[in-house]
Amino acid sequence: MSTKRKPRPAAKSAKSKSARNGASNGVRDGARDREPSRVLQRVSPLPGSKPKPLEDDPQAAERIARIMSSPSYRRADQDPDFMELDELRGERLELEYLKPQIELTRHQVRSTIVVFGSTRLVEPAAARRKVEAARKALAAAPDDPEARRRAAVAERVKALSRYYNEARELGRIVSTVCQKEGPYQFVIVTGGGPGIMEAANRGAFDVQAKSVGLNIILPHEQFPNPYITPELCFQFRYFALRKMHFMMHARALVAFPGGYGTFDEIFDALCLIQTQKIPPLPVVLVGREFWTKAFDPEFLAAEGVIDPEDRHIFTYVETAQEAWERIIDFWRGEGEAIVP
Repeated sequence: MSTKRKPRPAAKSAKSKSARNGASNGVRDGARDREPSRVLQRVSPLPGSKPKPLEDDPQAAERIARIMSSPSYRRADQDPDFMELDELRGERLELEYLKPQIELTRHQVRSTIVVFGSTRLVEPAAARRKVEAARKALAAAPDDPEARRRAAVAERVKALSRYYNEARELGRIVSTVCQKEGPYQFVIVTGGGPGIMEAANRGAFDVQAKSVGLNIILPHEQFPNPYITPELCFQFRYFALRKMHFMMHARALVAFPGGYGTFDEIFDALCLIQTQKIPPLPVVLVGREFWTKAFDPEFLAAEGVIDPEDRHIFTYVETAQEAWERIIDFWRGEGEAIVP
């Protein structure tokens, strides 16, 4: 039997291997993008380190100033006008994906519970003040239909304001159980605004836990609520990227009464689960009376626009404790114990 040995590959030179490793390390640690850590003092300055002498051209300084003030002379990554071009939309989308993802990883956020709900459902004390103001306005103009409408709406918001307390309690419960030490699981995530979102972030804040806010830029000025972990509050230009970040680490969705924005987010999630674009996860709707009036899944199934089984990809509860129990039960059924 022949036992010829395969020829050994030619050894690469130490120089080429060193160059290759150096290039690899430079890309890996970002050394090529950083400014030098120290500047070597040259004996003779490089020719371009000083502007053209005025004795050679008296107008050189003025021309150089015009050149250096031109937008074209800005470094690309420091040129806001350049970054706003339509041609840079792809890069902007990539940046909106990368920045929150990198920061969440750096802060050891592994999974989340996403909380949706109305920005208008304020805490009970604030709701009572709005009722008092609406009643005074109605008393001053009892025949004004708009004053009557505002007074009626203020009363309804006051009745629904109990859900602010429930959202806050949910933030407390989840954060107390799941954020004993990192990596952090089931971190509260909201859209970062007021109302129900504020309440959920506030519950985590109450127990000194992390929580995340995903703000969206709107035509009018807005502010994040004051209870988000400062290092975990992100601002988005694109709704699509914000929606993706809501879902990327979500282990549960909890929706309190809300309007178009809440419906948009919750129906996106239900559609993804229905079409099996994402694995099943618990979707909890807090406030059966509100939700069954707001949309009727029985009617949709009877009309044949959804299947009967699609009525069961979410569940109704009334309290924060019930919502948390549904989430625990769901994952226990999947063979995963959230709590000991």
